[in-house]
This record gives sequence, C-alpha cells and structure tokens, in this order.
Amino acid sequence: MRYHCLVLLSLMLVSYAACSDAVLGGWRPVKDLKERHVVEIAEYAVSEYDKRSGAKLKLVSVVKGETQVVAGTNYRLVLKTKDGSAINNYEAVVWEKTWLNFRNLTSFKALHS
Repeated sequence: MRYHCLVLLSLMLVSYAACSDAVLGGWRPVKDLKERHVVEIAEYAVSEYDKRSGAKLKLVSVVKGETQVVAGTNYRLVLKTKDGSAINNYEAVVWEKTWLNFRNLTSFKALHS
C-alpha cells in the first residue's frame, strides 16, 4: 500500500510540473499587459519610485512584462511614463507575496533609446 501511495504521489507531482506555466526561477512573458493586476503592480512601482525619489512620474502604459516565480513573484516591467511633457521608459522590478499582502520595489531604472 505504501508503495502505491508513493507512486501515485510521484505521478501527481510530475504531471503538475509538466502542466504548470510557472517555472521556478525562470522569467516568463506576461500574456496580458492590460490585465488589472499587472497594471496595479505598474502603478505601485511608479508611485513608490515617486515617493523615494521625489519625481512626479505618471504611468502611461505597460510596454513589456515578465514574471519570475521565487518566494512570491517578481514582476519585471517596462513602463512608459510621463513627466510633464517628457515621455520616458523605465524598467521596474517589483517583488510580491500576495498571501502576505506584501510588495517591494526592488529596482527602477531609466531605459535609454
């Protein structure tokens, strides 16, 4: 009986890993850049950057995005922002643990064309 349980558990884990979209440690493209949660992460990144730097950026759109499963989820987003009349792109990385209601802006840097 014990052997059968171990075999069944192993098969379940293998099939879960084969079907899972989330690859631990690897970056995966965001499928829908306009999805509400992705936009919330982007707005958080801009707001947090503004608080830390004193900038007054406004989010225009999410240009590109990737996620990485870690102890939570990293979001690496390319953001189009507006500062007055200037439009610039930034790369933001936000670490989120939804079960703890936790977000942290880990990097925010200008991208030069």
